[in-house]
Amino acid sequence: MTFDKGESFVTHQQSALTTRLPLILLIALVMFPQIVETIYSPALPFIAEGFAISQTQATQTLSVYFIAFAFGVTAWGLLCDRMGRRKTTLIALTLYIIAAILAMIAPNFSALLGARILMAFAAAIGSIGTQTMIRDQFSGDQLRYLFSLIGIALAISPILGLIFGVFMVTIGGYQAVFTLLTMIGAFLMIWSLIKLPETMPENHSVHPFWQTLQAMIQDLMIWKYALLIAAFNIMLFSYYQLAPFIFDNLQLDNRLYGLSGLLLGLGTFLGAFLNNRLIRHYQLSGEKLIILAIAIALISALLLTILESGWCFILPMTGIMLAYSIAIPNILSLVLKNYQHTLGTAGAILGFLYYCLIGIGLIFVGTMTSLGIALLIFAGVALMIQCLPSKSS
Repeated sequence: MTFDKGESFVTHQQSALTTRLPLILLIALVMFPQIVETIYSPALPFIAEGFAISQTQATQTLSVYFIAFAFGVTAWGLLCDRMGRRKTTLIALTLYIIAAILAMIAPNFSALLGARILMAFAAAIGSIGTQTMIRDQFSGDQLRYLFSLIGIALAISPILGLIFGVFMVTIGGYQAVFTLLTMIGAFLMIWSLIKLPETMPENHSVHPFWQTLQAMIQDLMIWKYALLIAAFNIMLFSYYQLAPFIFDNLQLDNRLYGLSGLLLGLGTFLGAFLNNRLIRHYQLSGEKLIILAIAIALISALLLTILESGWCFILPMTGIMLAYSIAIPNILSLVLKNYQHTLGTAGAILGFLYYCLIGIGLIFVGTMTSLGIALLIFAGVALMIQCLPSKSS
C-alpha cells in the first residue's frame, strides 16, 4: 500500500475505512466479544446462587467460554476464507442470538453451560472476522497504528460492560443480562446486514489448512506470541473471574464493582494513548513496547498482591489494563506478518491456540482465591516467554 506525495497517513487510513469498512461498525464488532463477557461477569454470584452451585463452578463458565471461543475462532476463520467475511459474520451473529435466547430460558445449570458454549462459539466472529477484514487492507506500521486506535475505542468496553452488567442483574438477575446480550446480538446482526461490505480480495485463493497448520506449529515465533497473548488475557480476565467474589467477601456494594470499570477503562485508554504516542513520536519497535508492558504488569501485580485485603486493590489493576493495551496491539500486528497469503486460516489457527491457552489458564485461576498471586504468576510467565530466544521458521 503506497501513499501519494504529501498525503497524510491518517487521511489515507480514514479514507480507506470510509470507503471499505465503516469505522464505527468495525469498532463495535471488535468490542463485541469483550463487552459481552464483561456484561456477564457481575452475574456470576447470581448464577451461583440461582443454580445452587459453588463459586468454582460458576467461574468455570468463563473458562469453558474461552475454550469454546477457540473452536469458534477456528471455524469462522476457515469460513471467512471460503465463504467470505460478510456472509460468515452474519451467520455467526444469527447463531449468537439463538444461543443467548437459550441461555435466558435455561432451566438448569447444564442447559445454561451448553448455551454459554454456543454463545462463545458464535461470538468468536468478533475477533477473527474483524481482524481478518482489517488485515485485508492494512499491513506493517499501518496495521499496528490501526490496532492502537482500536485499542483506544476498546477503553470504553469494560466500563460499559461492568456498568450495564451490574444494572441488569440489579433489575432482573442473570436473566436480564442474557436479555441484553440477545438485544446486542440482534442489533449487530441487523447493522452488519445493512452496512458491512465484503473485504476478501477478488484474487483470494484458499490455502490448504493442514499445510498452514504445519508451518505455524513449527514456527517458534507463533508459539511465543500466542503464549504472550494468552498471558495478558489471563491477567485481564482473572479480574472479571475473581473480582465479583472478592467484592462479596469484602462486603462491598455490588455497584462499586460496576464503577471499577471506570478505573479499568482509564487504564485501557491511557495504555492505548501511550502506545499510540510511542509509535508515532518515538518510533519504538513492537518488541520494545511488549517489554515495557511486561514490566508494568509485574509492578502492578506486586502492588495488587500487597493491597488485596482492602478495596484499594482496584487501583493497581489499572496498571494491568494499561500494560494489556500496550502489549496486545503490538503482538497482533507482528504475529501474522509471515502469513499474509492465508490470513483467515492462519488467524483461525492462531486464535484457536491462544484461546485454548486462555481457557486452560482461567481454569487454573478459578481454583485460586488470590487475584494478586494469579496476576504475579502470569506476569512472570510473560517475562520468561519474552526472554526466551526464538527465531521464526
